[in-house]
Amino acid sequence: MRIAEIFRSIQGEGRLTGVESVFVRASGCNLRCRWCDTPYASWAPEGEDLAVAEVIARVEELEQDEPACELQVDVLACADSKSSVCDSQTAVCKRRQGVSHVVLTGGEPMLFGEVIPLAAELRRLGRHVTIETSGTLYLPVECDLMSISPKLSNSTPSPDRDARWAWRHELARHAPGVIRRLITEYDYQLKFVIDRPEDCREVQRYLAELSEVDRNRVMLMPQGTATNELAEKAAWLRPYCAGHGLAFCPRRHIEWFGQVRGK
Repeated sequence: MRIAEIFRSIQGEGRLTGVESVFVRASGCNLRCRWCDTPYASWAPEGEDLAVAEVIARVEELEQDEPACELQVDVLACADSKSSVCDSQTAVCKRRQGVSHVVLTGGEPMLFGEVIPLAAELRRLGRHVTIETSGTLYLPVECDLMSISPKLSNSTPSPDRDARWAWRHELARHAPGVIRRLITEYDYQLKFVIDRPEDCREVQRYLAELSEVDRNRVMLMPQGTATNELAEKAAWLRPYCAGHGLAFCPRRHIEWFGQVRGK
């Protein structure tokens, strides 16, 4: 399994925001998002081939390191909520109730068959496993949270950049059959990346098509990799979410650390 990086940090998105976790980033993706913030795992995949046992060993080693930062909050009211997103400005740097969290992300981890034994072994060792996926591919993996980020039309790259990938991405980015299977079989959250107001209308059409989706698990997240850019979009996206019964999802890791690798 090709791995771009393994690092310990704080979850900055979704309902587990603020929970210290070890992140395992698979290198390789079946999509090529225009605004991808990890091109080293998609457009230009980097990394090394590691066996499942090697990944597990590195995860366990990182768990013994010092906390990822010194910011703390006393209470994370959202930590176990299925309908809210932590809106704290700070992070927590201690294991919640002594439970280790591991996030399998990418790229697209569901590209790799090795994720099946990897996730199973992590859970056997008592880890809480989140899988971050675009919801375009299915594998019978074990996990505690399926974090799905369906790709809207705003993600399709320009043909001027890469005509072949523009076509492939647009063809593959929407897989309602896969989404339906994932939300049926797993505890899940859906995170949509919003770049402009018209994207919100596309989300509404998406949810009308997949009426099985629990709207309490849907989050809208501003697109951007700079705090000022995120703040500008949050100014109109946050009230939109409040008015339409959807959760607003900040990108706290960018606010805490900036757009850097390994955070």
